[in-house]
Amino acid sequence: MMTCNALILAGGRVDELGVLTLQRPKSAVPFGGLYRIIDFPLSNLMHSDIERVGILSQYRSDSLIHHISSGASWDMYGSQRGITFLPPMKGTKSSDWYKGTADAVYQNLEYLYQNRADHVLILSGDHVYKMDYQQLIGFHQRMSADLTISFVQSSNRGISRFGQGVIADDDEEGGRLTQYAEKPSAPISDWVSMTAYLFSYDVLIELLHNLNSFPAHEHFGRDIFPSLLQQIRVCGYKFKGYWAYTRTIGEYWRANMQLLEDSSAIDPGKWQVRTNWMNQSIHDLAPTRIGNSAEVSASMVHNGCVIEGVVENSVIFPGVQVHKNAVVRNSILMFNTIVGGGARLDKTITDINVQVGNNVCIGDKDMDLQSEQGIGVVARETKIPAGTRIEPGYMIYPDLKGEKIVEKF
Repeated sequence: MMTCNALILAGGRVDELGVLTLQRPKSAVPFGGLYRIIDFPLSNLMHSDIERVGILSQYRSDSLIHHISSGASWDMYGSQRGITFLPPMKGTKSSDWYKGTADAVYQNLEYLYQNRADHVLILSGDHVYKMDYQQLIGFHQRMSADLTISFVQSSNRGISRFGQGVIADDDEEGGRLTQYAEKPSAPISDWVSMTAYLFSYDVLIELLHNLNSFPAHEHFGRDIFPSLLQQIRVCGYKFKGYWAYTRTIGEYWRANMQLLEDSSAIDPGKWQVRTNWMNQSIHDLAPTRIGNSAEVSASMVHNGCVIEGVVENSVIFPGVQVHKNAVVRNSILMFNTIVGGGARLDKTITDINVQVGNNVCIGDKDMDLQSEQGIGVVARETKIPAGTRIEPGYMIYPDLKGEKIVEKF
């Protein structure tokens, strides 16, 4: 039986998510009322029987390390399986920090030696999807590939942000990759990279040994893949399922709102997504209490909440309190947010432990609730004073107590 180990690229932040990644990497951002984004690739690995995983972390990793803990939540704990954190090796040169995807893997050659397997699967830790990686491995073997890159079909909207591949129709699931370009100015294909790369072990090791001009070869997609097409057998795998790229506030909000649709393409329950119930003490919370004056519709409300106001079309994480006469619409309230009496939140995202004072107004009830524009974001641990009014689309940084709004989306 062929063996496979995985590396998850989980250390980066993106400016487009603003304060949501101010104190954590994107992979640790809460999602879907209960999870962290990294739960999705980790759960995929668990269900695909890939049980030895290295997590390449770098940017403010505390929340990520605390969330993953021993790896037991994904059954990755034992003598022959487990999760290992792989931070960059700080040294005397700037190149000692991870400079890109290829550089990050290169710095962990020793980990690959110690955990040798037939294949190495390199994944992004910040995408939302359900995938059986054994199907990818099976395709890789049938095609006698040295490297298989997984692609998903996308519309032209924002396609320039992705790596793109031209795939020969050798097989219903994909074929030989004939062209690859990273974020081209003019699209070459509507198949975009999922940042899921399956290497045959010996090919990856040889490739990394031949990268002798760092930092010129920092990134797989930008620096390496285009030139590899003529050197080794590279194939493109066509993934046909749902895939969410939550790089911007609008994309993140939209993916969460999709969970509330009657026939949602995202189904963490059906997908059997695992999370760490010890994190944020979720396992200790009492059942949610809905008060006599409460109205809840088309929403996802998890345990430990107290709802006494109105909640419509919103994703509510554990421990949230919505007091009487408060109204929350088209919003995402993360762990332990408190919404004071008479407050109104429209198209608002609150991070962990936010306190919204009485009669605060964020957003506008008359704005377009289907658009990805006008979303307000409140950083974690922020306290917004009673009576504050905040127009749509503003972002509040932490520790400012609501008196300074620093950016508008």
